[in-house]
Amino acid sequence: MTDLSPIRRALISVSDKTGLIDLARALADRGVELLSTGGSAAAIRDAGIAVKDVADITNFPEMMDGRVKTLHPKVHGGLLALRDNDDHVAAMEEHGIGAIDLLVVNLYPFEAALARGADYAEMIENIDIGGPAMIRAAAKNHGFVTTVVDVEDYAALLGELDNNDGATTYAFRQQQAQIAYARTGAYDAAVSTWMASAIGNETPRRRVFAGELKQSLRYGENSHQQAAFYTDGSARPGVATAVQLQGKELSYNNINDTDAAYELVAEFDPAETAAVAIIKHANPCGVAKGATLTEAYQKAFDCDRTSAFGGIVALNKPLDAETAAKIVEIFTEVVIAPGASEEAKEIFATKKNLRLLLTDALPAPRASITSYRQVSGGMLVQDKDVGYVGMDDLKVVTEKAPTDAQMQDLLFAWKVAKHVKSNAIIYVKDDATVGVGAGQMSRLDSANVAASKAQRMADELGLDASLAKGAAVASDAFFPFADGLLEAAAAGATCVIQPGGSMRDDDVIKAANDAGLAMVFTGMRHFRH
Repeated sequence: MTDLSPIRRALISVSDKTGLIDLARALADRGVELLSTGGSAAAIRDAGIAVKDVADITNFPEMMDGRVKTLHPKVHGGLLALRDNDDHVAAMEEHGIGAIDLLVVNLYPFEAALARGADYAEMIENIDIGGPAMIRAAAKNHGFVTTVVDVEDYAALLGELDNNDGATTYAFRQQQAQIAYARTGAYDAAVSTWMASAIGNETPRRRVFAGELKQSLRYGENSHQQAAFYTDGSARPGVATAVQLQGKELSYNNINDTDAAYELVAEFDPAETAAVAIIKHANPCGVAKGATLTEAYQKAFDCDRTSAFGGIVALNKPLDAETAAKIVEIFTEVVIAPGASEEAKEIFATKKNLRLLLTDALPAPRASITSYRQVSGGMLVQDKDVGYVGMDDLKVVTEKAPTDAQMQDLLFAWKVAKHVKSNAIIYVKDDATVGVGAGQMSRLDSANVAASKAQRMADELGLDASLAKGAAVASDAFFPFADGLLEAAAAGATCVIQPGGSMRDDDVIKAANDAGLAMVFTGMRHFRH
């Protein structure tokens, strides 16, 4: 094997015809003999470029609706033969096998069929067999053979040939081989994951994870950590599908926090109300509904103005000029919304470092998807928490029942609690959070933190009483003791929503009655670790 491997003969077989003719013409102009199959061969020939059908080389016709066309020794022998191995060379000469120096293949559009909801039979027909087999063969023999599987690498290939007098370097072939194996791996991952779902196997013996690089990041959570952002091919609206209109490159923490913000704000139907969520370190520091986005933003901001500085803002409606003008009054890292007016964009343009991300929709809050978390030696896999509780699901357990207004605030608080790190305690009043206690080691501590934030914000606003006075309180899991509930009552809360299910529920209910609280049970918890 030498470093440079000349390209004299190429096999091209692609489903995605983007750039095909330009590539074929560029190769032909460099004196490369072209082999091809089916639609690829027809397209190249129609463009007036000389090409040979693989069937003419194998002396075997395509058959079975194209299922069998490249699975032949004259194809795989030409890809796999070691050019510096005398036995391999002799076998090629004996059986009339010509060397194939370049393989350009992209696979049947399985992922695209999956995205459009194709039925089982169509999905099966979109499983490529010959393509992955050729890719793996060529990539294995990268000492001599160049493999290209992505349209975006056509230009790099031609540049490589120009720089090396019609040859490719070993380093280039290595890089392309790695890309090739990653592509077939991702393809097989998509097929196996789909099939597990199609046959109802929720915990398959082997599960494959795959992603495509969207962005190399400057660093991870901290500057000494390397990081990158990969997409999984799904079309769920959010940070992965958003278009960034302006601002600095997103960081690892920006991406994580923006995802948390957009998933939270999507809980609120834009057809019913405007909603804004402000996130800091993956936890909400303010969430509110309003008649307008501006009103919702101001109410969310007034929950915790200190934490909102340098935060992430998510909107459930297109950004308008009035709201944009309010947002730029303080330093904000990222704003994500399902659209923005031209006037709003102009206002943001004055803040060059402010990142504006726009999507074409909100993520469906109840759509079932799979979530993953790495642990040492493995991966935890679960369904995303899409649990929903409505008015009819609530059970009043105290002598006093919540009023209609209190019930609305309780349900609002419950939606927010699902997106707060456990242990979570949320105070809500008039469709806005007024205190958030997140991630504490005890529920009492979380209630304490939320109450202190409500009091501190009241002091900042010049109010006589804590914002928690008259508030509804949500707890993401049951109160194991009455102390956390009594802390909320002492802060001024009047009603509580919690899952129930503790062995001390009776004690907690009695404490609520003694404190004059109304309390409802959901029968569902929302741990978020």
